[in-house]
Amino acid sequence: MLKTMKGLLALSVSAAVMISASAQAEELRLLTWGGYAPQEVIDQFEQETGITVKVTKSNNEDMISKLRATRGAGYDLVQPSQDRVTGAQKEYRIYKPMDLSQLNAEQFIPSMLAATKTNTTINGDVYGVPHIWGTSGLIAGVSESKNAYSFNDLCSDDYKGKVSYRLKRPTLIGFAFAMGEDPFAAYTDEKKYAEILGKVEQKLIDCKDNVKAYWSGGDALINLLRSGEVTLAMGWDAGGWKLHKETGNINFVPPESGALGWIDTFALPAKGKNDEAAYKWINFVMQPEIAAKITEAAGNFTASAGAEEFVNDELSNSYKISYNQSSLDNIKWYPPVPAGLEIIEGKTLDRIKAAQ
Repeated sequence: MLKTMKGLLALSVSAAVMISASAQAEELRLLTWGGYAPQEVIDQFEQETGITVKVTKSNNEDMISKLRATRGAGYDLVQPSQDRVTGAQKEYRIYKPMDLSQLNAEQFIPSMLAATKTNTTINGDVYGVPHIWGTSGLIAGVSESKNAYSFNDLCSDDYKGKVSYRLKRPTLIGFAFAMGEDPFAAYTDEKKYAEILGKVEQKLIDCKDNVKAYWSGGDALINLLRSGEVTLAMGWDAGGWKLHKETGNINFVPPESGALGWIDTFALPAKGKNDEAAYKWINFVMQPEIAAKITEAAGNFTASAGAEEFVNDELSNSYKISYNQSSLDNIKWYPPVPAGLEIIEGKTLDRIKAAQ
């Protein structure tokens, strides 16, 4: 009898462990940005898969901090920007490699998938795939008489006193590309990078009279363009699309040398417990119809191929005016920034600002 009771007790404990493990396996702990996991999408995913999604909103610094504190535990899927993956992984070992065979690769825009794989690879292992993306380029009153734009136009006499941009890294990078340089290729050579920035510095100082104002916030830029005080600006795509919705003629324009792009990725924490659910979520949200819902919530497009066909007509039209396949493939995606470059950039920007 005692032996039987012990056997039943062992079975009960075993069953309890199995139930506990099953319950745990049915939860996806997602660490992400605001708007990237709208409730409508969560509800649909939970209904179709039976997996409960627990969302924690965050940003790059907070994601790294949280994962560093737990050595990669506490979450099953996180969404750092692609230029913040390899550095954190090399220093803190907070991610695990992606199993690309688990993903529906055909759902991704090929150039974005390729760029993110390149920028998140360490020793042959890929640590991130693309999700939300955005670009900075030019915002202009689109004219039929001008079918191509360059960052160099910000220094053109045609826009004297009517220009705005930020005194930040993107402006330095954008002008460098427009001047025929490749600043990203020089990231590993501080001397070469400083030489490139020296050329950009002189150009921006020479055409300071073109600048109506250096903007620091997106709303301030939109107001300058809306009022007509500024007719050409360096800015984000979402701001240009907002103005196109309002005005019908102002829109975001990728420059000839390529817009500058950022991508927020999907990455697996080193000690995540439910990789299977993480891959299911990625494949689910990269479906064009689902991705369009995320675009509506986040305000930025995803790397889902064809999703622009499912967003609202106004945003879809603005996007299609800005981008075709060629300009998408020409986006210059930000790679990880090596230590030391920010100091060089800061000094360059200070000299431009102080110049008379």
